Amino acid sequence: MALGPPGLTVAGTNQSREAASGGPAIVLVEPQLGENIGTAARAMFNCGLTDLRLVAPRDGWPNEKAVAAASGADLVLDKARLYRTAEDAIADLHHVYVTTARDRYMVKRILTPRAAATEMRQSIAEGKACGVLFGPERTGLVNDAISLGDRVIRVPLNPAFSSLNLAQAVLLIGYEWFQAGDETPPTELVTGHSKPASKADLLRFFDHFEEALDQSGFLRTEDKRPGMVRNLRNLFQRAECTEQELRTLHGVITAFVGVREKARGPR
Repeated sequence: MALGPPGLTVAGTNQSREAASGGPAIVLVEPQLGENIGTAARAMFNCGLTDLRLVAPRDGWPNEKAVAAASGADLVLDKARLYRTAEDAIADLHHVYVTTARDRYMVKRILTPRAAATEMRQSIAEGKACGVLFGPERTGLVNDAISLGDRVIRVPLNPAFSSLNLAQAVLLIGYEWFQAGDETPPTELVTGHSKPASKADLLRFFDHFEEALDQSGFLRTEDKRPGMVRNLRNLFQRAECTEQELRTLHGVITAFVGVREKARGPR
């Protein structure tokens, strides 16, 4: 059952429903330093996670050092729940994932954070609350805590040095959770106050540009002209020009042509 010191949210009958409607609960089992709790809360809030559960933190709770280290993630700390045991902390959950970098010689399915995030999103969409257990900074989860989990999450890292601090581990798993539901395009052209040029804009530019190149004699070799024109057009197609950029290029061409005509003098 949850403990309830002043200023701490106490678990109630709606706890399971709340966990299922949001992201997975982050359960820190016997965390040692308030600073680590705070940085873990910051990592959670970065990824839209707010259900923080603390199991017997060594330095007690609430903790002023956690507040300072959270750097503004106060909402996560304000909602944090305190428990005596890991069993109490996961009692309302339907699926529990445990984190460890070591082989514990238990028969359990091991998932990457990405695979676990996909699985958790499916479970939560079905109304099944999920949680992820993280162990103390120095030792990680003990075997008895590992045995509480349905799945193990293991982060694929350098085998020679795979140790993570608590906030790093929370952030990696939280990031994969967030990414699994994020619709941000993988790439985007930021055009400022101008719009991307249309194909009609580009074709007008090509006509102007190639006319100037013909006048200058640059495209004078007839058999090479088609290939040179295609190469130049491909260059500007790759550039993803904006309307303003094409207007600037039109101005550059006009200026060069004007300078050349002045240099020739009157005919």
